[in-house]
Amino acid sequence: MNTSKTKAGVRNVPAPEGAKPASPYARFIPREELGAFASWTPGTLSGDAGAAPQSGVRKKAEPEKPAEPELSAQLHAARQAGYQDGYRDGLAALEQFKQSFAAQMTAQLGQLTQSYGHELDALQQDMARALAVSATHLARQIVRSELASRPDLVATVAQEALDTLLMSARQVTVRVHPDDQPLVAQGASEVLAARGARLVADASIARGGCLVESDIGVVDASIAARWKRAVAALGCEEAWEASE
Repeated sequence: MNTSKTKAGVRNVPAPEGAKPASPYARFIPREELGAFASWTPGTLSGDAGAAPQSGVRKKAEPEKPAEPELSAQLHAARQAGYQDGYRDGLAALEQFKQSFAAQMTAQLGQLTQSYGHELDALQQDMARALAVSATHLARQIVRSELASRPDLVATVAQEALDTLLMSARQVTVRVHPDDQPLVAQGASEVLAARGARLVADASIARGGCLVESDIGVVDASIAARWKRAVAALGCEEAWEASE
């Protein structure tokens, strides 16, 4: 058995009997006997002593971090871009809101103006109607007062009714209230004689008016008929007999 010099703490195991001695280049080298090592690169053959030894495990390449001034500039540019985008979007939203608000207010003002116009027209019609009714009431009082104070006006009414009748009319008859007969006979005697009219007292005729009949037509000059025509011109339908 051959003995060999052993290092401290390292013991060689003898080869079995009959085995060929192992080549010193094929011997397994324990990890404890290895020192510093590096992977082989072609640069080691060219004598590049400055090449740093590489470890057996390749490290993952880390991304280069930007410098501090460049990072600050990027942050400032990002803030400015965000501010500009927000400001532009805010202006667009404000303009859209202004247009929508203006359109809404225009529509509301148009509806309000139209409603106000309708209400004003209705108010004007009501005022005109009320004014016409008040005027007819006042006129009725005046006419009644005139008939009471000046009953001789019935003669003028009879003359105007005969003048309305055509000259070709024949068989003319003038009907008046019995109380108005002497007044018409005195005040319209000439017209009655010129037309050959006959004056007849009729209690159905209200005082202040008359009814002229002929072979070609009738002229209603009664107070009620004349009053109806007068108030119709004012757009009213107030009857003469209506109470105050």
